[in-house]
Amino acid sequence: MTFPQLFVFGVLAATLALFVWNRWRHDVVALLALLAVTVAGLVPAGEAFLGFGHPAVVTVAAVLVLSRGLFNAGVVDTIARQLTRAGARPTVQVAMLTGIVALTSGFMNNVGALTLLMPVAVWMARQKAQSPSPLLMPLAFASLLGGTMTLIGTPPNIIIATFRAQSGAPPFAMFDFLPAGAGITLVGVLFIILAGWRLTPQRRVPGDGEEWFRISEYITEVRVPEESAFAGRTLHDLLAAVEEEAEIVAMGVVRGERRMELPSTYEVLRPGDILVIEADSDSLKALLDLTGLTLAEAPEANAARFSTREMTMAEVVVAPRSPMLGRSPIGLNLRERYGINVLAVARLGQRLRERLRRVRFVAGDVLLVQASAETLQAALPELGCLPLAERGLRIGRPRKVVLATVIFSVAIMAAASGLLAPAPALVCGALAMLGAGLLSPSEAYDAIDWPVVVLLAALLPVSGALERTGGAQLIATGLLEITRTASPAVMLAILLGATMLLSNVVNNAAAAMLVAPIALQLAAALQASADPLLMAVAVGASCTFLTPIGHQSNALVMAPGGYRFGDYWRMGAPLSLLVVATAVPILLWVWPL
Repeated sequence: MTFPQLFVFGVLAATLALFVWNRWRHDVVALLALLAVTVAGLVPAGEAFLGFGHPAVVTVAAVLVLSRGLFNAGVVDTIARQLTRAGARPTVQVAMLTGIVALTSGFMNNVGALTLLMPVAVWMARQKAQSPSPLLMPLAFASLLGGTMTLIGTPPNIIIATFRAQSGAPPFAMFDFLPAGAGITLVGVLFIILAGWRLTPQRRVPGDGEEWFRISEYITEVRVPEESAFAGRTLHDLLAAVEEEAEIVAMGVVRGERRMELPSTYEVLRPGDILVIEADSDSLKALLDLTGLTLAEAPEANAARFSTREMTMAEVVVAPRSPMLGRSPIGLNLRERYGINVLAVARLGQRLRERLRRVRFVAGDVLLVQASAETLQAALPELGCLPLAERGLRIGRPRKVVLATVIFSVAIMAAASGLLAPAPALVCGALAMLGAGLLSPSEAYDAIDWPVVVLLAALLPVSGALERTGGAQLIATGLLEITRTASPAVMLAILLGATMLLSNVVNNAAAAMLVAPIALQLAAALQASADPLLMAVAVGASCTFLTPIGHQSNALVMAPGGYRFGDYWRMGAPLSLLVVATAVPILLWVWPL
């Protein structure tokens, strides 16, 4: 083994270790690996950052922008709303959820499809007073299966398509992945519907099945007496005086016949003002004791005046990559900046009882918010939140569903027919959506998952270094020695299974880039077609069912589903074996060695 080979193996080992450690971001680790092989001279300095212009990287970014355009137009939301008519039988609910998410994941970002349907699944579970855990893991796994069906369904497919060109053949086309992808999706979804969902942990929501948020029990009215020390002072002064002892949310002020919803914290209070507040019994008592305010008479009658058409309460889910992640309602200044009150937070199926100002949002949190319908329409996309289905709130613009569908379909057909290569075809579609007003330039940039883009761009040259130094050939030779007497089916199964295991502990795009050069060298050593080997890598990289860290979809459902790290293998292990058993014969039939 030569020094360059030892060095690149050392870099890859350190990279994989840092990926598994998961303390540093994957894109930062990938950049460090790129710099290491560049400084060592294994990648020419002039080629180190060419990955940012690679067709695979451009295609991934364009797909994310197109997915955001479809989301804004309400295309998937229109489909998802039909799920609210599903019956109460779990099998029917799982069938509808997994079927729709698998289909949509084939043509848009699978995480995007999951985030649109996850609130519906949570709502379905709550209607039955049950935990959403039997629905959310099947939903996540179905999104991964569906992404294997087309070129644009998942980044590993895009990466593998470009690697095929190194074997002397043209890159895989839009629907070349369909035979294997549709086969494992059909078998996998059927398994999930018939048996898989029963293997998820059945963790019921504590309590008697009531809604997470019984907010009416906490709405109270208090009056500012004539002699009050807070008459003539601001609402901010009042709230600051009790913030250490009470958790108070000011929902409105009634001043004579005037009604102010979500008053500014700098509103000056007057004698006789009635404050409509949200507070539990302990906080209410502390407020009255510390400020001298008194309970207003007939609070139910006055409180009803705040259930008007101008204001609404909605339950929303915090999506991945939301700017709210890791921050508190106070730190975000939601009331002053966006005109939104956060009244309560539910996590892992139950309402959080800690002080709201101490809560740090995580993906999957369900928030009860108060604002006008127009404010929510404008603010939720910016905040990265999705409304629960039963509230009837629509972020999308239904009048543009047809336009978005046409633009997307034309881009797909242009790529599938060979009229344009996938990257320019999808970029044209993204620009068309911008021109049609389906999304703004800032939304387009926000839609791109920049850490994934940097990860891909950085690891492409590292993958090239593995092949250039002969490291990939060395691994392929070792694999041939191990499987010398094995049949092609066994060799394909080993390659697929190894890729699958790797993608459960590192990013699936990284797994595809690291194993693809080995598949090419293995094909060269066998003097066989590289197609089934590359397809096996694509399938293995996308089917990450054993851990929550292998894919964003798995991580997203962990909190709202109440899952633990070890819960995933219960359904994921048999599903993984089923995928291998289904994919290998299909690959050997469609893409013979």
